[in-house]
Formats: sequence, structure tokens, C-alpha cells
Amino acid sequence: MTSDDLVIDVRGLTKSFGALTAVDHVDLAVPRGAIYGFLGPNGSGKTTTIRLVCGLLRPDAGEGRVLGFDVIRESEEIKVRVGYMTQRFSLYEDLSIRENLAFIARLYDLDDADARVAAALDDLGLSARADQLAGKLSGGWKQRLALAACMIHDPELLLLDEPTAGVDPKARREFWDQIRRFADRGVTTLVSTHYMDEAVQCDSIAYIAYGKKILDAPTAQIPDKVGLHAYRLRGARVAEAQAALERDPGVVFATRFGADLHVVGKDEAAIARLAKAAAERIGATAEPVDAGLEEAFIGLMSGAADNAAPGAPR
Repeated sequence: MTSDDLVIDVRGLTKSFGALTAVDHVDLAVPRGAIYGFLGPNGSGKTTTIRLVCGLLRPDAGEGRVLGFDVIRESEEIKVRVGYMTQRFSLYEDLSIRENLAFIARLYDLDDADARVAAALDDLGLSARADQLAGKLSGGWKQRLALAACMIHDPELLLLDEPTAGVDPKARREFWDQIRRFADRGVTTLVSTHYMDEAVQCDSIAYIAYGKKILDAPTAQIPDKVGLHAYRLRGARVAEAQAALERDPGVVFATRFGADLHVVGKDEAAIARLAKAAAERIGATAEPVDAGLEEAFIGLMSGAADNAAPGAPR
């Protein structure tokens, strides 16, 4: 893949706030039309990285291009060509849906503002609610309005920072259906999320932990690259086995998935032996299961050091 195929092509992005290095030499290469997932625990640097990419923050170090523009010298050109949806609803609650979109259209100085507003209302299914005050909308409808505002100027790159936090599963599903439709039109999306059912919809995923990128691969390849093996214990007394398994050095983690206990490790033979022995002690069943994205995420995070913790290296 050449640099011309990449909408985001940045290397070594670094940003510090005082003694804390929030983003530590992060590389990103995102091809045109891709939906790229950005996963990591709270405080890991996802939001700061997104703001560096869209030109809202200037990196202390690093280089690269976004939409063909230099990330340092041409940040103003980048800002007007991306759609950025923040974690919190940031439009005017005392304006209607239509008025909010008209205001955003004026900010971008769009010649065909009325037509753009009408198209945005139709595209996101907002037409019937166009005159409703934004402050009276549910979380899912606010999310649609925010997405419509991001897309009103037809950006080539959409940056979404935990966009579905606090909305119901149906609204989340509809939101992702819309993101996929945008991708089919060639819009590239970089999205941070904590939801594994959303992460699986991404074409590729980058894991970031406390400022450092620790893995970047096509979504389907993530579990194999992490190299974890899992067993599921099922029975009435699985809670009794969890503490002992967590202390065993052969176990990366043992965690509850509903009523079941998943025991995960890197040595397939060792984790099978430990899981079966634990199941026998408590009268439970033990069977191998695929270590999926959620297991991969927990495993990666369990080995990451919090760079903001007392005594952490700076």
C-alpha cells in the first residue's frame, strides 16, 4: 500500500502534558474507506491521539500527513476537512435539530446550506423531528444529530470519540449501520470504543495502552496475534475457582462472562490442565472456547503499565 492510499499516515506522534506523556510515539496508517477501531482503557491517550490527527492539538514530536496535508504545518487545512464527533454532546440544546444543522452549515460557509441541511436531515432520519429542540432528544437521537452535524460538509475523514457511550443497543446498531453506509461511499472512519460488539465491525483495530500503541492489525487477526487460549468453566461453584486460578502464574486472567468463568493463558496445554483440574475440584464442566476480541483486550490491558500511576516511569 502506497502513501497515496492512506488517509492517515502519521509516525511517532508524541504529546506530553507536564510530566505525563499522554501519547508516546504512536504510528497510524489508515487506508481510504476503512473503519478503523481505536481501543484502550480510559486515560490511555485515545482522545489526545484523535485531536493530534485532526489538527486540534500540535504534537511535540512526530510527522506525517492526514488527507494529504502535513499534520504539523497544515493543521488548519485538516480541521476543515474532517468530521469530529466528541464524547459529549456539544451542540446547542436550546436550538432545534434544523437550527443546529443550519448553524454548523454557516460555520463552514457552505454555499448550498439549505440543501445541505435538508440532505443531512433525510440521510440520518431526522426530518420528522427537525423542529424538535435538541435538549429534548434522547441519547440516541442526540447521537444522530451530532453525526449529521459532523457530515454536513461532506468530510472524507470521520473521527468518532466513543460516540455511542450512554445510548441503547438499538440506537448503537443503527448508528453503526450508518457508519458502514458512509464507508461504502468512501468515507474513512477512526473510532474509539469500549464495546466489543462494535469493535468487531471495524476492519482493523489499534490497541493503545497508556500512551503506547501495543498492537495494530486486521480485526480478524487480533486473537491469533495476541496468542491466547481460553477454557470456559460452567457450574454452580465457579466463583470458588476464580481466586485460585488468578494466582497461578500460568493464567493471564480468569474472569466472569455472565455465569461462566473464562480462564485464559498463553500456553494451550497448561491452561487446559489448569482449567480441567479446577473444574474437577468444584464439580463444574470445562471446555475450550475461542479467545476472541474481549479476551484479547483484557489480556493486553492486564500487561500494560499505567503511566499516570504513582511511581510510573515518566
